[in-house]
Amino acid sequence: MKMFMLKSMLIAALMFVSVLFGMEQANGGIQKMKGYSDDQFKGAFTLQESGKGELEASILGNDVSSHDLEQKKKELEEMKAFNFFSSLGKNLANALSHITETIIQMITGLFTGDN
Repeated sequence: MKMFMLKSMLIAALMFVSVLFGMEQANGGIQKMKGYSDDQFKGAFTLQESGKGELEASILGNDVSSHDLEQKKKELEEMKAFNFFSSLGKNLANALSHITETIIQMITGLFTGDN
């Protein structure tokens, strides 16, 4: 199951990077077709160095910073959202474990002669 999830995540990440690469290629093709560079057409993913020596990233024209990511992470931790499917899975796993234990005890009881 872990390998399946790992492979799925890697494939999803590869697809995401492929889409960004394709958008960059399309942007380059549009610029070549027009014959000049237009500031309205921005790259899908750009990295620039600021005056302070820090790297600034933008994806699809939206600036992304580590501060924004830390703030979103803090908000998610504060929400402590209840995950319905997680609790449902835990309850189902506990029920199946209990049923399996009971069946195994019944079967071993038949072979040992204990009732």
